[in-house]
Amino acid sequence: MNAEQIIRSIEAEFIKQDLPIIYVGDTVKVGVRISEGGKERIQPYEGTVISMNNGGINETITVRRIFQGIGVERVFLLHSPKVAEIKIIRRGKVRRAKLYYLRDRVGKATRIKQRFDRPL
Repeated sequence: MNAEQIIRSIEAEFIKQDLPIIYVGDTVKVGVRISEGGKERIQPYEGTVISMNNGGINETITVRRIFQGIGVERVFLLHSPKVAEIKIIRRGKVRRAKLYYLRDRVGKATRIKQRFDRPL
């Protein structure tokens, strides 16, 4: 066994199996674990997936939302223990792999058509 196979076998036990199939353009609600003092709670973060990076355990999604008139983007490691759950709210119909053009748009121009041929 070479080094790459050893790393993959160690990573395999930490990869989550219950993740939904996420596409770029989807509106998702990510439950993020936040610890305040001794307590832990799950805070939802809802927004549009504008990019994805696949890479086994390093798989990430970038979620964008508008908060108080300012665009906020967060990158989530999908297999991280900080990510409690991911729920798909609606599917988006897009023709690009990265939706960085949404950064320049404001208001109704940021809307994405809904897609009905993929299940939630």
